[in-house]
Amino acid sequence: MSNLKVGMISFAHEHAFSYLDALLSVPEVEIVGIADPVHARVAEVTAKHNITYYNDYHVLLEQPLDAVVVCSENALHAEIVIAAASKGVHVLCEKPLGISVEEMNDMIDACKRNYVQLMTAFPCRYLAAVVQAKQAVERGEIGEIVAIKGTNRGTAPSGWFVDRSLSGGGALLDHTVHVMDLMRWITSSEPIEVYAYASTLFNEQLEVDDAGMIHVKFESGAFGVVDTSWSRKPPFPTWGDVTMEIIGTKGVLSVDSLAQVNEVYSQQVGLGQWSYWGDNMDLYLIRSFVQAISSGVPVPITGEDGMRSAAVALAGYQSIQEGQPVKLRSDSSYKP
Repeated sequence: MSNLKVGMISFAHEHAFSYLDALLSVPEVEIVGIADPVHARVAEVTAKHNITYYNDYHVLLEQPLDAVVVCSENALHAEIVIAAASKGVHVLCEKPLGISVEEMNDMIDACKRNYVQLMTAFPCRYLAAVVQAKQAVERGEIGEIVAIKGTNRGTAPSGWFVDRSLSGGGALLDHTVHVMDLMRWITSSEPIEVYAYASTLFNEQLEVDDAGMIHVKFESGAFGVVDTSWSRKPPFPTWGDVTMEIIGTKGVLSVDSLAQVNEVYSQQVGLGQWSYWGDNMDLYLIRSFVQAISSGVPVPITGEDGMRSAAVALAGYQSIQEGQPVKLRSDSSYKP
């Protein structure tokens, strides 16, 4: 089997560095090039790994490619994904998939028209605790799911993340999508109603929200709530926590997704640190994408998955403006 020719477009999102490491570890992958308008972001990795650099992603897309990994600013996802699809190139796109339902539908439609696959980067599906919780629910160990309480409390980002024109929103958008995808996946049910709160509570200088609570009603009748805040101070050991309390008619599952750590106390560092020893969720994500594209089978996390989770956060902003719950459609056509 010939190597899968993969390009990377933009390292604006730091997950790109982890995805690059994962791609380099997969023998059947050939990295054709990295495109980024800011050379300084990728100069070190392109030199270290002898990867061709492109200032313009359109030039990269003219090269022989099977797939691209897109980690640009959120507002550029649609433009890049549609351009890649028009060249017949499969896409793995960083979350959130887009910043409006309309553009996400355009991305999905473009990939379908050009017979390429669109996968959303939701690596949290590959966390050991999440996988085991999903399996326990499927075995019926806690009965029917009644409610899920989730958190994704992280440290505040900077740069384009807090520029609404590039990010599409603050913590409510940034941190809803991971846990909402897990809730959809675990309940096997679609959100049909959203009610949310968001504000700027931890850093008044930000122009976007850094705190939020989003409440969801699922088609199954279950309820969900997610704390999506950027409430962790910079010394906190991780970017977020991704926890869930899954409440069923026969029991409760507690999920602490990033608990596979050792606590390290060093006089040199001066602060306690977490040394993570758990499974590499980004590696599993990349492997699953490569396997699907190489084998010609459907990707495990689709563009529709990305759109539906982001649509919940976007409906949350609408709910805040209107001061009341917002209805979502649950049917497959989903064009609200």
